[in-house]
Amino acid sequence: MSPVPSVTRRGLFTALGAGAVGAGLAAAGTAVASERSDGPGGPQDAVPFEGAHQAGIATDVQAHLHFAAFDVVAADRAELAGLLRDWTAAARDLVAGRPVGEGGATDGPPLAPPADTGEAVGLPASRLTLTVGLGPSLFDDRFGLAASRPEALVELPAFRGDALDPARCGGDLAVQACADDPQVAVHAVRTLSRIAAGRAAVRWAQLGYGRAATVDPSAPTPRNLFGFKDGTANPSGTDAATLDEHVWVAAEDAAAPEQAWMAGGSYLVARRIAMHVETWDRSSLAEQEQVIGRTKGEGAPLGGRHEHDAFDPASLPASSHVRLAHPSRHGGAQMLRRGYNYTDGADGLGHLDAGLFFLAYQRDVRRAFVPVQRALADDDALSEYLRHTGSGVWAVPPGVGRGGWWGEGLLA
Repeated sequence: MSPVPSVTRRGLFTALGAGAVGAGLAAAGTAVASERSDGPGGPQDAVPFEGAHQAGIATDVQAHLHFAAFDVVAADRAELAGLLRDWTAAARDLVAGRPVGEGGATDGPPLAPPADTGEAVGLPASRLTLTVGLGPSLFDDRFGLAASRPEALVELPAFRGDALDPARCGGDLAVQACADDPQVAVHAVRTLSRIAAGRAAVRWAQLGYGRAATVDPSAPTPRNLFGFKDGTANPSGTDAATLDEHVWVAAEDAAAPEQAWMAGGSYLVARRIAMHVETWDRSSLAEQEQVIGRTKGEGAPLGGRHEHDAFDPASLPASSHVRLAHPSRHGGAQMLRRGYNYTDGADGLGHLDAGLFFLAYQRDVRRAFVPVQRALADDDALSEYLRHTGSGVWAVPPGVGRGGWWGEGLLA
């Protein structure tokens, strides 16, 4: 890759002597620093790229998402490794708010295409995070990775009621770009797609807005498109003990030495869940609350007064969503959710094509997402109003150190 330019997108850090201000540690080794911009946007946050875990998991959830799954067409393992090295180098610039490549969008040779596409010029870093995952399909004979495939990286089973579109499922690689400015997130995925040309191609993608989960317990719980608070019991991004138990892969999880590269990583499940909002909107308030198991206003468990009141899941309706998904029914298993709402126009029949893009990180898909989703698919009253149309699972490697690159432990 070309040398890293020394200026930010606004090009003011050097000129005005502005530097990074403030630094704090988030959970489990993910640092978050504030980088001051004296442009119109005022102070802006930049999330450091390096750390024990990839950013974008326990990081405070940003406002916008651009998610993309890729099919790898690289000729061999060395070319795959080269792609991930190049992506990592570009990601370091992107998350810091710097233009990508020699000359960026405006200062390169006039007779050559710009190194940076330019739609993020003048925009701050916007807390952009880039998180990369490796799908089960990558671990085949193409790259000699079969022995290194973790046992927990399983293809998801079929669930009752699934209506999956193959064009929205799977992918050798996944990129999750989250930012507080949608154009910054789109620019990041566009840039990585451009770098991947000839080595990987976008298989499918999804835009999301209006975060439907939070990892900050002090922040208001966001609402989904059914109008209910979503993610009340989500683990905190600063609860290191819970993250170690339920989110981060431990060294002892490796079934063989070849799988040790996943220590410090996590497993991502993504589900595109269409919501029949028109049908839901015709349901009475009482019925909606019985289906969810919480009040619509406060988000309190039925029978309680406040959102975070303790409750006995058995006291809720037998088919309620909250009762069926409660960790007590699944051996205490928890997932860290980073879902986003989406609205993709209309379906051609006068109905909104809208729903939830569900993202969940966990230590072992077999012990978390699979049993929970099986229970929901079989008995959840909410299933009447939902349709799962897209799906994927990826192994998300640990974070990188100085000079490191995504997947280095697997491919180096």
